[in-house]
Formats: sequence, C-alpha cells, structure tokens
Amino acid sequence: MNRAIDFLLGSTMRWLLLALAVIFPLVTDNEYHIYVMALAFIWAIAVYGMNIITGYCGQLNLAHGGFFAIGAYVVAILTVDHGWPFWPAFLAAGLFGAVFGFVVGIVSLRLKEHYFAIFTLCVGYIIYLMIDKWEALTHGSLGIINIAPPEGFGLVDFTQTIPFYYLVLAFLALAIWLTRRISESLLGRTFRAIRISDDLAQSLGINLMRNKVLAFVISTVYAAAAGGLYAGVVRFIGPEEANFIHTFDMIAYLLVGGIGTLMGPLLGTLVITWLTQAVQSLEEYRMIVFGPMLVLLVIFFPRGIVGTFLGWRGRRMARQAPRKTRESRVEQSDPHGADSKEARNNA
Repeated sequence: MNRAIDFLLGSTMRWLLLALAVIFPLVTDNEYHIYVMALAFIWAIAVYGMNIITGYCGQLNLAHGGFFAIGAYVVAILTVDHGWPFWPAFLAAGLFGAVFGFVVGIVSLRLKEHYFAIFTLCVGYIIYLMIDKWEALTHGSLGIINIAPPEGFGLVDFTQTIPFYYLVLAFLALAIWLTRRISESLLGRTFRAIRISDDLAQSLGINLMRNKVLAFVISTVYAAAAGGLYAGVVRFIGPEEANFIHTFDMIAYLLVGGIGTLMGPLLGTLVITWLTQAVQSLEEYRMIVFGPMLVLLVIFFPRGIVGTFLGWRGRRMARQAPRKTRESRVEQSDPHGADSKEARNNA
C-alpha cells in the first residue's frame, strides 16, 4: 500500500510540474524569463547526470563541468569550423562525452573517496587548460561565435525562444524518464549498493569497476548533451564554460534539491536559478544576500527539499501504520463492533 501511495504521489507531482512547465510560456509575456527557464532546464539535465554518479553511485565527480564544456565545444567546433548541421554535431557531442568519460573513468575510478574527487578536480582543470591553450582547435581565449542553432522543421524555428524552450523541455523530460528507469531497475539498485559500501556490494557479486565506469559514462553523456544544447542556444562559448565553478554550482543545485532523489536535481536548479535572478539587481552585493540564503537552505533542509519532504512523509506514514494495524485487529476480533458503535450513536 505504501509503495502504491508513493508511486501515485510521485507520478502526480511529475505530471503537475510538467503541466506547469508547458503552460509557463503561455502565462508570461517576458521573453527573458522564458530564456532563463530554458537555460535552467539545460543545467538541470547536467545535474541529473551528476546525480547518477554522485547521488546513486556515491562517487563525487568534480570534473562534471569539464564534460559539459566538452559537449559544448564539440558542437561549436563541428558546426563552425567544419560546417556540420547541429543535430549530427549534437550526437557527436554525446559520443565524445561517452568516450572521454570511459577513458577518465577507467583511470580515476581505481581511486576511492576523496582521492577520486581530487583526481577528477585535476581532470576538470586539465580540460579547462586544454580549451584555453589549444588555440588551433578551440580558438583559445577568443572563444567560438556563430554556433549553428538546432534545425527546425516545418513552421518550427528553434532560433526563437519559445520553440527552443519546448525543445529543451522535451530533452529534460527524457532525462528524467531515463533517470527514473535507471533508478527503479536492477542497475539502479546496484549503484545504490555501491554507494552504501564497496565491500558489501562486492560480497554480493557486483563487479565494482564495471558498474562504476558505467555510471560515470552515463553521467558524462548527460553533461555533454546538456553542453551541446547550451551551445545551440547561446551560440557563443569560451574557456569559462569549463571553469570548475560550474561543477560546484551543479553540486549546490543537487544538494539543495535533494541528492539521490528523482526530482531533486530539477527543483534545486530552479530554486537557485530564480533566487539568483531575484537578487541580481543588487549587482556586486548580490552574493552577500544569496550566500546566507543558500546556507539557510542547507541548514534547515540538510537532505535537500525533496529529501526532507520524503523523510517527513515516511515518518508520518510510519506513525500511522501502527494505528491502522490496531484498528484492523480490533475489527477482526469484534466483527460486530462497527455495528454496535453505530447503534450506540443512534441511541
């Protein structure tokens, strides 16, 4: 019964959020707000990738922003320097993300805990240096401009804000659906077993290296795909896209929303994005306001917004379970109890 209730509540929330996202451009006449929401959806896709390797598998990848930049640069280089259309370049970005993720994962995942985190932080910095210094390939600090946007079809033009918003929303819905399928599958349970304990997972016959590398590759494909979409909407990128600050931003999105939860990456990204927009008018003083707000969120919601809600709901259902059990036992021991009670009330 509890699992059925959880499924219905979770499904209802997902459909409600989807409906709100679909009607958002219809209820606002501010194109800038639609643009900001589309960018938030792109970052949320990357955060879902981080949730797979960090939230489900328990490996803190500090090079995640670098893989986001790899996807963006693959699309930029292929469309600008080689004349590729956007969609083949986008598919190539996902492929490059998988290949680079496999190579880095094979090497880095031999390390554990903070050693793995430090190694991936170095990898992220190496990616940044390569993008900044390899001018023949990446154009160096000048960046790449006039990146090709996604090709539309019929009357749909993805160079316009609203069509591109719905395109990104479709990719976000696909990312959430894939994440849910992974989470509920045997593979997702395997990832969570590794997160709990490497030794326990190995004693159960789980191949640690193979599953860790698989989780790493899946996460880098998410990041590279998000980077490719980002290049298509912004149409200009530079070395700052590989800055490790973006990785820490995504960690903040994940922690605020709820690490290891299905809807946490989306809610965390949206909350922080719009909080940032709300204090943007303060200019250089905005971090003085935004910083304490983020600290308060972490203090009062240590498991994130979604994680705190799920914990509260679990405790509430646990308190209700014994009472329902006692009531059912009373009814079984006195099948006429309900009729007697009704008779007493009528009297």
